[in-house]
Amino acid sequence: MDKMNFSNVIGHKDVIEHLQNAVKNGKVSHAYIFSGEPGSGKKLLATLFAMTLECKEQGVEPCLTCESCKKAMSNNHPDIISLVHEKPNVITVDEIRTQVVNTVGILPYEGKYKIYIINDAEKMNPQAQNALLKTIEEPPEYAVIMLLANSPEALLPTIRSRCVSLPLKTVSDEMVKNYLMEHMHLPDYQAEMTAAFAQGNIGRAEEAAGSGSFSEMSENAVRLIKHIHGMQTYEFVEVIKSMANEKDRIDDYLDIFLLWFRDVLLYKATRDVDNLVFRREILTIRSEATGSSYEGLEEIIDAVQKAKLRLHANVSFDLTMELLYLTIRENLND
Repeated sequence: MDKMNFSNVIGHKDVIEHLQNAVKNGKVSHAYIFSGEPGSGKKLLATLFAMTLECKEQGVEPCLTCESCKKAMSNNHPDIISLVHEKPNVITVDEIRTQVVNTVGILPYEGKYKIYIINDAEKMNPQAQNALLKTIEEPPEYAVIMLLANSPEALLPTIRSRCVSLPLKTVSDEMVKNYLMEHMHLPDYQAEMTAAFAQGNIGRAEEAAGSGSFSEMSENAVRLIKHIHGMQTYEFVEVIKSMANEKDRIDDYLDIFLLWFRDVLLYKATRDVDNLVFRREILTIRSEATGSSYEGLEEIIDAVQKAKLRLHANVSFDLTMELLYLTIRENLND
């Protein structure tokens, strides 16, 4: 419950300031696009904004105690409508018409506004977007439409041009680390590694911190990197395959690889231990930094990033991992 106000949101101060000024100055737009990767806080900010707009206290934060706020917190406010769609990868024109276009003309039941929150807005097909466009072009004065998009460029230019765009930037590692230590009670070293892994994404950091498997996964990834010289290609591929049974999990392993080799490169350039994510592994990192060239380490980092792209493009898992293994072997301690 402590997260349900703007003052407890980590980062995004510019977006929060914009939203609060809009409320304070009575200049609330009819349409907004909250954009950012999954876990960046789009839904949280849209929900807080909706609660603030409907709050009986009419301040720049939801009071959390009035009937309106209580209904919103229990997802039971009749004037805050979250669009639902049946198919996971598409929002159809019928769903937009039924839930938005055909109901937007009905006056709010309780609040000052009638608010529509459309999550995964980039999943609207072109027909759905065109149907919504007419409402965005000529909305009733009480209507506020919030589009939440991972990829806002997938929205029609005509929609983007009529919405206030609020891109969510990544949060600093230091802010994420402090949040994990204060709110999730992670020890310093674990919080630092989790923050680096999360890459400025609070949602990803929370998920990793709350998962016992994250610590195990990172330890497995580091162990694999440390022993790669004693492995054959097929062994590396099989170990990775057994570790990452789910496709989305392989991204996590590759992200740990990236953090590791960036540490090696950073130590080679600076000899500074304090800024390393894996400073507990300094003996191995020092050895790899000493024996590898700058160009070789950069080539490894590039190969890990390419492996991620290839897997997302459905290139053969075995082939992708073999290429990665060969690049690491060729350039590590060369």
